[in-house]
Amino acid sequence: MPQESQMEVVTSRISPLNQSEVFTSIFNSNCRFDEEFKYILLPVSYSLVFVFGFILNAIALWVFLKMRPWNPSMVFMFHLALSDFLYVLSLPTLIYYYANRSDWPFGVAACKIVRFLFYANLYCSILFLTCISVHRYVGICHPIKALTLLKSRHAHLVCGLVWSAVTVCLVPNLVFVTTSRRDNDTLCHDTTNQESFHEYVDYSSVVMVLLFGIPFIVILVCYCLMARALCRPRHGLSASQQGASSRQKSIKLIIVVLVVFAVSFVPFHITRTLYYTSRVLDLNCEFLNIVNFTYKITRPLASVNSCIDPILYFLAGDHYRSKMISALTGRKEMKSSSTPELAKSQPNNNCSVALVYKNSAHKASKEVET
Repeated sequence: MPQESQMEVVTSRISPLNQSEVFTSIFNSNCRFDEEFKYILLPVSYSLVFVFGFILNAIALWVFLKMRPWNPSMVFMFHLALSDFLYVLSLPTLIYYYANRSDWPFGVAACKIVRFLFYANLYCSILFLTCISVHRYVGICHPIKALTLLKSRHAHLVCGLVWSAVTVCLVPNLVFVTTSRRDNDTLCHDTTNQESFHEYVDYSSVVMVLLFGIPFIVILVCYCLMARALCRPRHGLSASQQGASSRQKSIKLIIVVLVVFAVSFVPFHITRTLYYTSRVLDLNCEFLNIVNFTYKITRPLASVNSCIDPILYFLAGDHYRSKMISALTGRKEMKSSSTPELAKSQPNNNCSVALVYKNSAHKASKEVET
């Protein structure tokens, strides 16, 4: 039976019910979804993400542009902020869509672009956080190599590859995503129509493994190795030297990135997998309702990373904090005349770690200056 005809039959069966409180899924005509909650949850949550994400990422981009030249970490953070900023610009359309009770007035092309931007931000964020984590791992565990191998131009190249890889992987998503009619409303599907849903699940599973599963494993391995290196006593150094700022920044990085994954990325991918599997297997209606509810809750959580990422920039170093505070308060930085020296020393933040392994703080300071 064609999709629209199937929907007409289903709708006629539930006509005595309040249509504003019931959404009947097109993949199981015997199962009704009560999705009234999403017409409050999604507009409110997306509005909050838009306001805070727009302000925080706009400030971050401005600060990064004022901090040039960049070291590799700053390159990765700039592209992460750019990805978040582009995504939050698309949120007003989704806010209107759900506040309008799932009636999309902007056309098929806009629907495809908005859904594309969500997944582009999702996977670009994951990959840029992976790049930041790997870079910090190399600085902590292989500090000598970090001094010679990790340059800003390499970071720009990696970021270009990330944008290209994500775009290529999400091109099929532009094809799958579409709109359809439900009564007098136009739905903007996050996935695709029912006829292509099985193919979409296969495609999205491959993308999830490549752009979420593998990077997440890489991050966990890097953090385990970093934690072992940071907890290992360093002979020949005083307690104050062992508690250097580079160690503290690395610990803060680990905490922030793990919080982002725990709040945004892991719950979303778990519930989405359950949701897709339940639809494919056509499971019990009660179970489908529970899975659908949990999945819809984690969708806005996946957007919260746009607000959490700026915390990473704030904790990344004193230079970003001082720039941001001076921008917000209008005060001049206390050491504005030392900007060239900071620019030279900042790219080699890992030099202090290199000194640790060489057990010579005096020798390390000379390396940083050169």
